Amino acid sequence: MAADLKPAPFDYTAPRSVAEAVTLLADPSRDAKIVAGGQSLIPMLNMRLARPELLVDITRIPALAELSVDAAGALHVGAAVRQARAAADPAVRHGWPLLAAAIGHIGHPQIRGRGTVCGSLAHHDPAAELPAAARALDARFVITGPRGSRTVPAEDFFVATFSTAVGDDELLSEVVVPPAPAPHGWAFEELTRRHGDFATVGVAVLLGRDPGTGTVRTARVVFSGAGPVPVRLPAAEEALVSTRVGEEALAAARSAALTGLSPSDDVHASAAHRRETAAHLLVRACTTAWERCS
Repeated sequence: MAADLKPAPFDYTAPRSVAEAVTLLADPSRDAKIVAGGQSLIPMLNMRLARPELLVDITRIPALAELSVDAAGALHVGAAVRQARAAADPAVRHGWPLLAAAIGHIGHPQIRGRGTVCGSLAHHDPAAELPAAARALDARFVITGPRGSRTVPAEDFFVATFSTAVGDDELLSEVVVPPAPAPHGWAFEELTRRHGDFATVGVAVLLGRDPGTGTVRTARVVFSGAGPVPVRLPAAEEALVSTRVGEEALAAARSAALTGLSPSDDVHASAAHRRETAAHLLVRACTTAWERCS
């Protein structure tokens, strides 16, 4: 058993530029994988679910450690930015509190202190918090490879369980999050069996309020743990728009979740349990988000 908890042999390198990292990834002579925080990859190595020949450590590339807000008000999170750093950053907490809240639900402080924002997004566990938050926030993903850089919207980035639009010879170099609507309210809710576990199901809600009418102008409702990718539910969003999020709107949103979600059964929960839980969490999240709109 002990041997099974040790990784297969691999080489290690720490490039100093994105171009060098991409060259290593594109080398057809050996299988290379990116490592930054290692909170997803290292357990896979130890269980021999992954057997790369080369680990490319990107934490010494200065450009990937940047966390900034550009002139247009968009947040840029580099591939080497730790989750704890992003969640504690004053600009993130003020402008993108949904992102900070989602990070706060990840595992334990030790995991958030090592894990990176982009690493969790690139790993794409469907039960993870950050993919759902990124989808709700309309994030854009900058993917860099031997053919240059390209930007992929959140709806196209997550392909399937543990699969994204990032190719084998590419890396997710940064995620860009546009400004949230102003004024807006947000909420992130999830159910876990134990503190720090992956969630059975979760939901990210972002509501933009129309100052003139005092009603919901825009809505984003995205579930984690309800499918192989983050599940956005337009029917629930439509039930909230142009309302003051009262009993009728909440009941309609809950009904949309019960009829629109198709989670799967597994050893952790039945599909019916996930669906009912998702509907309950949605009502709670919408209520909280609306309270924060003022």
